[in-house]
Amino acid sequence: MKRLSKRHTVSLILKGIVVLAAVIGVYLSAVADQVGARAFMFFTIQSIILIALICAIGAVRLLRKSAVGNGWFVIKYVGTVAITLTAGVFVFMLAPTRDDAWNLQNILTHVIVPVASIADFFVTGIDGELRMKHVPFVVLPPLAYVIFASVGYCQGWEFYKGSRYPYFFLNWGSPAGAFGFIKEFPFMGCVWWILLLAVLLMAVGAVYVLIVNRMKRE
Repeated sequence: MKRLSKRHTVSLILKGIVVLAAVIGVYLSAVADQVGARAFMFFTIQSIILIALICAIGAVRLLRKSAVGNGWFVIKYVGTVAITLTAGVFVFMLAPTRDDAWNLQNILTHVIVPVASIADFFVTGIDGELRMKHVPFVVLPPLAYVIFASVGYCQGWEFYKGSRYPYFFLNWGSPAGAFGFIKEFPFMGCVWWILLLAVLLMAVGAVYVLIVNRMKRE
C-alpha cells in the first residue's frame, strides 16, 4: 500500500486534533457549563460539529486514498471560514465581556479547534480549485444560524437561563433594536451587526482563497 505523503500525514494529525478537541470541548461545554442540550443551540457548537465532521470524513478519505471532487474542498473552505468566525467573535467580541472566558472548554472550542482547522485547510486546500466565486458561500452557515436564532427569539426559546438570544448582536429587544444606533453597548442594531459580520466573513474568505492559490503557484 502506498504510504501517505508528508503533507497528508500532517493533515491527518491536524484532523485528529480537531476531532479530539471538538469532542472534549463540546462535552465540557454541555456538562461543565451546566447548559446541557442548550449548548447545541449556539453557533459555536454547531460550527465545531460541522468542522469536526468534515475533518473526520476527510481523515477517512485520506486513509482510504479516495478520490475527492472539488465540491469537497469548497465544503471544507466554508466550514473553515465558519470556524474562523467562531474564533474571531469569541476572542474579539465575547471574551472581553466575560470573566470566565478562558476556561478549558473555551480554549478547546474557540482556539484549538479553529487553529488546527485553519492549518489543515491550508495544508489540503492546495489540492482543490478555489475561486472568488466561492466566497459568497461562506455566509450560508451564519445566515442559517441567524434565521434559527431569530425564530428562537420570537418563540421565546431559552439559549441561556432567562435569555431569549444566544449572542448580544442577536438580541432583537436591545435598546438599539434592529436598525438603531445608541451610545451604549451594543451601540447598533442587530441588522448592522449581521451586515458587519457578513462583510468581515467574506473578507476573510477572500483572503483565504488568495493565500491558498498563492501557495499552489509556489
